[in-house]
Amino acid sequence: MSAGQEVLLYLLRVGHIFAGVTWIGLLYYFNFVQVPAFAKMDPGARSNAIQFLVPKALLWFRWAALATVVFGLLYILGAGMSIDEYFSSYRFKSISIGGPLGIIMAANVWFIIWPNQKKIIAATTATAQEGTAAPADQPKWARKALLASRTNTMLSFPMLFFMAGAVHLPSLWV
Repeated sequence: MSAGQEVLLYLLRVGHIFAGVTWIGLLYYFNFVQVPAFAKMDPGARSNAIQFLVPKALLWFRWAALATVVFGLLYILGAGMSIDEYFSSYRFKSISIGGPLGIIMAANVWFIIWPNQKKIIAATTATAQEGTAAPADQPKWARKALLASRTNTMLSFPMLFFMAGAVHLPSLWV
């Protein structure tokens, strides 16, 4: 492997780790900080947070999820091993569990959490700015987003275990 390839792999790995820390950090923020805090906030404060804080946090959240998956896939593709060598490695065995969990989690972000949160943000903004009544479906949107986010929180523990295990726990597969 050339020095250029090694640098590229290093940058892909650093990108994967940085994006993953950002994504999982925000996931834990939403589930362990924001949701409990919103339950205790008065409606006006919660409305302000939904209008001004949540969109920015969700922007970082969804793009960090996508970046984590893309950097991870690019890293695997450029790992410097032959396909046969890689598929028979301990790394692949761990990544073949952790990677799909991460992809499921990213799909939850993009196809369940974000679309429902987008509706909640729009409805909350319309209520605050135009005085329109909250849509009757808003609790359903919130519930779908919450359940997908809680699912991601539960999946994050085995995903992190197997992703770290790819490098640090080869004895899992002995």
